Amino acid sequence: QVQPVESGGGLVQAGGSLRLSCLDSRRAFSNYNMGWFRQAPGKEREFVAAITWGGSTYYANSVKGRFTISRDNAKNTVYLQMISLKPEDTAVYYCNGETTVIAGQGHGGNYWGKGTLVTVSS
Repeated sequence: QVQPVESGGGLVQAGGSLRLSCLDSRRAFSNYNMGWFRQAPGKEREFVAAITWGGSTYYANSVKGRFTISRDNAKNTVYLQMISLKPEDTAVYYCNGETTVIAGQGHGGNYWGKGTLVTVSS
């Protein structure tokens, strides 16, 4: 079954940066809203950022000013640039290819990647 593939996770010190990538092989990638979500140990999955097919972006308050979502439709890829990372950003980050944005909050549909682990050490 086709699913998006995340990459770019790893171990980084607090204050550092990482860029996550999500490759989505669907032909109509450019028509989909894409989102990043994360799940920390013992917590529920939460919205991080979303980008619509038209390029509008939305962010969770906890990452505004530090994370930037972008997309390259020619490469079927969505990115999450993360700077000024904090230990509380430690989580598995998931890409979603059917994200709906309601009142600035992203909601993931049934098209998930397997995730990539980001660990931020203090």
